[in-house]
Amino acid sequence: MFLGLRTAAYHVSDIEKAKDWYSSILGFAPYFDQPFYVGFNVAGYELGLQPSEAEPSNKAEGVVTYWGVADAAAALQHLIEHGATPNEDVQDVGGNIKVASVKDPFGNIFGVIENPNFKL
Repeated sequence: MFLGLRTAAYHVSDIEKAKDWYSSILGFAPYFDQPFYVGFNVAGYELGLQPSEAEPSNKAEGVVTYWGVADAAAALQHLIEHGATPNEDVQDVGGNIKVASVKDPFGNIFGVIENPNFKL
């Protein structure tokens, strides 16, 4: 029934600023760019941006999407250098799997995971 992760959508108060910020951290522009939705193809997975009126402090923190990276510490540093706020420092959660997260400038939690066991 389930085919796997397809899209992680982040709600943002300013879609143009969010588009610019995410283009900056990802290193490429979105493939889909409309006022109601902006979509980036990240190695076959979709990172989506949707406009929202919610203030960053009112966003739920119950779900975190972790994006695969080769080096969690380097990815965390890259995100912070581009204006993200540290949320959780790099942690080894066992099996040499490392996770970290930041809050983007729009209040969303953005996670990274270095997992040597997960290869596509």
